[in-house]
Amino acid sequence: MTTWDERFRTGEYPTDPDPSPVLCHYIDEFPGDRALDIATGTGRNALFLAEAGYDVDAVDKSREGLQITRELAADRGIDNRLNLVQADLTTYAFPVERYDVVTISYYRALDRFPDIKEAIRPGGYLFVEHHLRSIESTPSGPSDDRYRFGANELLRACLDLTVLYYDESTEERPDDRRRASARIVARKTTGTRQSYPRRWRE
Repeated sequence: MTTWDERFRTGEYPTDPDPSPVLCHYIDEFPGDRALDIATGTGRNALFLAEAGYDVDAVDKSREGLQITRELAADRGIDNRLNLVQADLTTYAFPVERYDVVTISYYRALDRFPDIKEAIRPGGYLFVEHHLRSIESTPSGPSDDRYRFGANELLRACLDLTVLYYDESTEERPDDRRRASARIVARKTTGTRQSYPRRWRE
């Protein structure tokens, strides 16, 4: 049993977390009908995407996390829209140009970004959010800065896409575990003339 299996099994990690507000805001801008949720955990993004009408491949190494996702999907009547894949994401073979939307929450996947971007169809979207290194105490997230993004690191990694939204901010959480995060929404398009969504304000 992996560390994450134990966290999910004991309830240390929320079993039904809400999707990201940024993802919720931009969902109406996203095209197509096929999505990939990387490091799905207990399905925070995968379930939301399935409820929005997407057929979702949800990939994670944790059997326990995928089982919780499966049960939640069945409870919501959307299990027919989810394909749960247990796999090691460091070696997982991403298909080419299969997805209209790819989401990643709180998993540092920079070394796989070339493959992940190839998995997005032209005109498709990438949403990523992850922990940041901070000079302030941020007890939420990994204890080792190697597993956090540096300032603007996520932004630089997506400059070959059309960046539609980016922020780096600190969030005060209800459990008093402050979290510093970076979030990006980017589209797989090129060219100097494009359409853009309206500006989002919380």
